[in-house]
Amino acid sequence: MKKIGFLSFGHWSPSPQSATRSAQDVLLQSIDLAVAAEELGADGAYFRVHHFAQQLASPFPLLAAVGARTSRIEIGTGVIDMRYENPFYMVEDAGAADLIGNGRLQLGISRGSPEQVIEGWRHFGYGPAQGESDADLGRRHAEVFLHLLKGQGFAKPNPRPMFPNPPGLLRLEPHSPGLRDRIWWGSASNATAIWAAQRGMNLQSSTLKADESGEPFHVQQARQIRAYREAWATAGHARPPRVSVSRSIFALTTDQDRAYFGRDDSQDQVGIIDNMRAVFGRSYADEPERLIEQLRADEAIAEADTLLLTVPNQLGVAYNAHVIENILRHIAPALGWR
Repeated sequence: MKKIGFLSFGHWSPSPQSATRSAQDVLLQSIDLAVAAEELGADGAYFRVHHFAQQLASPFPLLAAVGARTSRIEIGTGVIDMRYENPFYMVEDAGAADLIGNGRLQLGISRGSPEQVIEGWRHFGYGPAQGESDADLGRRHAEVFLHLLKGQGFAKPNPRPMFPNPPGLLRLEPHSPGLRDRIWWGSASNATAIWAAQRGMNLQSSTLKADESGEPFHVQQARQIRAYREAWATAGHARPPRVSVSRSIFALTTDQDRAYFGRDDSQDQVGIIDNMRAVFGRSYADEPERLIEQLRADEAIAEADTLLLTVPNQLGVAYNAHVIENILRHIAPALGWR
């Protein structure tokens, strides 16, 4: 395990029990948690994107703000739903955020998950072409985005521009060199993991996967990762790929930890999501020594190079920093981190 970061869904609720009662609370606390995680030695601060929900949605202002307040930690998403995105405008936003962060952006993108409203992407002005599914729409937007990130000129310049142009066709600006190699695809199946490898994207695999064999979640996810790496090698890409998995993991070291998570007896769950039979991975909560043994038996964690800890953001910055510190101090070294 080379890198460990956190992944926040950015929930807020007006409930008195929530430390994040508004969108402003979530945004400001997300920045503060990224700063705290960097100070603790974590490697990444990642944020989920959900539209029409009381959760984080527009990622680039947040990513830019985190980039301005930190200096080392990777800054990413897990994931941006490409069905909602204009790839051209997204290239500009991503380039600007990456330059502000000095090349630390790690953008997770995907076709998206079931959303809060019916065909929400249509409200953003997008829809599948004839014969396409909404998944095809997301993948098409992704491929346009990847092509534009190369920074090649494609637009014919105005012969009488307001400002002088460089010679040749023009590209979108600002361009951030190297960002193309830091795009990840959130995959729920073996087939889409292979598709991502063929296109030179890193792989994000979450706590949900298509149930393709009936085996335990971590076994299926490990097989997905191996299929991805094999496809990457076959494609002949010059650089090594990166793979992340996300987990809910809590080391119980205080009475507060035990009160929140000590009764957790999580197991894999199987259900139907988006007309797909899916397996949902268990969460982990135990005393450090027992937790280490459980995590060592997780085949997918062993296959990945990056672990993203899903955090309960509504419990506030201080407690989530404690959760991250617990993992980094008591658990991570036993998994080969650092």
